[in-house]
Amino acid sequence: MNRIVKTVIFALGVMCVTAPLFAEGETDLVVTQPTTPISTEQGMAAWDRIYAVASHPRCANCHVDARNIPIWTDDATGMDRVHGMHINAGESRLGAEGLMCATCHMTSTRPNTIEHAPPHAGIPWQLAPVEFLWHGQSSVDICEQMRDADRNGGRDGAGLVEHILHDVSLGGFIAWGFNPGAGREPAPGTLQNHLDDMITWTAASMPCPND
Repeated sequence: MNRIVKTVIFALGVMCVTAPLFAEGETDLVVTQPTTPISTEQGMAAWDRIYAVASHPRCANCHVDARNIPIWTDDATGMDRVHGMHINAGESRLGAEGLMCATCHMTSTRPNTIEHAPPHAGIPWQLAPVEFLWHGQSSVDICEQMRDADRNGGRDGAGLVEHILHDVSLGGFIAWGFNPGAGREPAPGTLQNHLDDMITWTAASMPCPND
């Protein structure tokens, strides 16, 4: 079962507030909100790890520009190329103008166990909004975008954390990135690490490398 939990833990003077939120899948997540100030240095260390996730092919390859063309990366060589079969997701970002992404990428929470098969997730497959451009972008570029409410879906720090929790509750793309299945390299770290880093970075007021 996939449980995202909020628990109350008292240890070394730090309180963590937690309680069950969802039940689906195979990952237990614990939301730990800091009750002591988080320094800019701690926030930047967390950001560096967030950037390593966001710039990884499992995440960046569908965060592409207005040409609406998803990217494939050869995990063995690290070389990028455009998605095969001349795929263009169109302005809809889900292929409505031509061939829907869901034609091959089914919506399912079942594990991705077949190597080289089109991957699937628990939400309809699509590109991220064009404002969420990550592919080929620097740490500064992605950091500025992620903390800009005009370019991140209108989210503040709490909203960015909730975005992860909501995605995982549905078996969505963030969850898939850390468990992409046979033959695919996962995003670095763990889903819990990523959630912890997002909480730390947002608690530090979302510092960026160019601040």
